[in-house]
Amino acid sequence: TQIFFPLSGVFVLLPFLATAARRHHDFGRSGWWALVCLIPVLGQIWMLVIAVIDTQPFDNRYGKNPKAKN
Repeated sequence: TQIFFPLSGVFVLLPFLATAARRHHDFGRSGWWALVCLIPVLGQIWMLVIAVIDTQPFDNRYGKNPKAKN
């Protein structure tokens, strides 16, 4: 059982980083900013702020705004 706990952390971390990178793209930042979450305390505060910020009201270089009204 001691091997499953660290392994489960990897299985949770990878999708989390992918989702965090997509969230950063929603407001025009590089997905590499998602790695900030790996910094203890400050990273978690940063990700909380990112989670509550609304997307940009316009398209950016990462794609169209899915919430934009046509």
